[in-house]
Amino acid sequence: MDIRKLQRIIVNALEDVKAKDIQVFNTTKQTALFDRVIIATASSNRQSRALGHHVFCEVKENGGNAVAIEGLETGEWVLVDCGEAIVHILQPALRGYYNLEELWGGHPVKLKLLEKKEE
Repeated sequence: MDIRKLQRIIVNALEDVKAKDIQVFNTTKQTALFDRVIIATASSNRQSRALGHHVFCEVKENGGNAVAIEGLETGEWVLVDCGEAIVHILQPALRGYYNLEELWGGHPVKLKLLEKKEE
């Protein structure tokens, strides 16, 4: 699957379950293990688990390579391995503490996020 299509599926899945502060980073020059790191924030453990599960299912349903999901037990940090993309879904405190953007943030990918609907 094309990496742009995969990242769009992942970002759409994150937006479906209302993830916050979604960021995508191109890691092709940093590691040969994967091409993208996607980081998102969830407001609760329940939302983290729902986001991880939804991303995993959406990637699989669209023909992608959803390899594994970890962290569902606690829901504080859920990691979804989608082969060419790794998705980190963190609670705000953990995201601030580990600051993954500093590690992977050298090459951000600009994506158009879905427009928020007025309620």
